[in-house]
Amino acid sequence: MIYSMEPHKNRCLLYNQGLMPYLEAHAWQRSLLTERIHDPSLDDLLILLEHPPVYTLGQGSNSDFLKFDIDKGLYDVHRVERGGEVTYHCPGQLVGYPILNLQRHRKDLHWYLRQLEEVIIRVLAVYGLQGERIPAFTGVWLQGRKVAAIGIKVSRWITMHGFALNVCPDMTGFERIVPCGISDKPVGSLAELIPGITCQEVRFYVAQSFAEVFGVELVESQPQGFFQSE
Repeated sequence: MIYSMEPHKNRCLLYNQGLMPYLEAHAWQRSLLTERIHDPSLDDLLILLEHPPVYTLGQGSNSDFLKFDIDKGLYDVHRVERGGEVTYHCPGQLVGYPILNLQRHRKDLHWYLRQLEEVIIRVLAVYGLQGERIPAFTGVWLQGRKVAAIGIKVSRWITMHGFALNVCPDMTGFERIVPCGISDKPVGSLAELIPGITCQEVRFYVAQSFAEVFGVELVESQPQGFFQSE
């Protein structure tokens, strides 16, 4: 499926994946980023997937935001190179990993973060919901609850990591952390306002909004090699 028909736009490959272990997806991202550092002419990518339950800590984040012993937790904890504090991934949360060469777009990290927020805000608008930004924070809020977390890493203007939208996850995993290090603002999900919503339907709108916001021709593709989820 192609999400834009304008021939002058940059092409961006869309990899629609299923449930993929976090470390496998992380290694895949690092491999794709390395390839593009060595050959900047390679296509941009957007990976959409879900993860089994896992906690991740951003580079330099504070482990005090974990409410459990890191060695005795129910789920794995990984410290990675993205920005931001601790977050939780699980099925029912749609995760997007754009691997973009910002030299084709704009070499401005603040702009890039606002664009990722705009993608989510447009998705919420499809459902008649008003997504909001909060000054000094990164992410998207809905009726005072954070529904999308964003954390990125950029090397030689090539991006990795990205956004996580709570569609219909089991929210209890968030109770064991201070999500994103923000103690006074609760997290929420779309399912709280739209019963029965699924990641499968939201994927289409995320892809469509991403193509619009970044001005790319999004082409649904299959990855090469062993990084393929069931």
